[in-house]
Amino acid sequence: MAQLKGKIAWVTGAGTGIGEAGAHALAAEGAVVVLTGRTASKLEAVAKAIAAKGGTAEVKACDMADAAAVQAVADAILSAHGRIDILVNNAGLNITERAWSRLTAAGVKELVDGNLMSAFHGTLAVLPAMRKQQDGLIIHTASMAGRFVSPLSGPGYTACKHGVVAMSHSINMEECANGIRSTVVCPGEVRTPIMDKRPNKLSEQELSEMVQPEDCGRLIAFIAATPAHVCLNEILITPTRNRGYLAAMQRKL
Repeated sequence: MAQLKGKIAWVTGAGTGIGEAGAHALAAEGAVVVLTGRTASKLEAVAKAIAAKGGTAEVKACDMADAAAVQAVADAILSAHGRIDILVNNAGLNITERAWSRLTAAGVKELVDGNLMSAFHGTLAVLPAMRKQQDGLIIHTASMAGRFVSPLSGPGYTACKHGVVAMSHSINMEECANGIRSTVVCPGEVRTPIMDKRPNKLSEQELSEMVQPEDCGRLIAFIAATPAHVCLNEILITPTRNRGYLAAMQRKL
């Protein structure tokens, strides 16, 4: 049964990876899905694939680092549908030159704009409508790096994702009286294009053992289908074969 029929879901970073998988999963549950990202051609391909499965998807391309452009998308959704029920704040990125010894001011700005400011822009754009509705769900894609500090993700990405985690919890603190819920999902290693930015190339075997985008997509749909009186505040999802744990076990104590 379509659990989200009649719901309007806005998914950012929807052209690939977790965003793409989340859009498919939400559409499969009956939601009208609005796809946002920087590359319109990728979004069109996702929308076409969703339509082929009987779902409904619309494309609204923009750079989530551009506050005015994000607000324009939110306004367009509200004009067309009258409401926004779900925001999947998924847009994000990392850079190769991520260690302190290689990090630059330009790299930091790219990380902050792409991971933290983009999440703020999306949230600020939907909160007024959700307050008016006295209902709404925001799902943020953070990272295990938003909870645990390690050199793997780099200090810039780690700091941004810690910010997203804190932001999500603060939404629940301030907006719960307005019927608004916020869930922050903290994935470990997920096989997405962001892995191409790793300083060291990963093998096919290593990639296959990671959490797959579809796993996160199903999780997003599950969160979206929870009843309005339930708030899933924070979720960690990791590979069973956790490379961080394995590396730690091989160190001498």
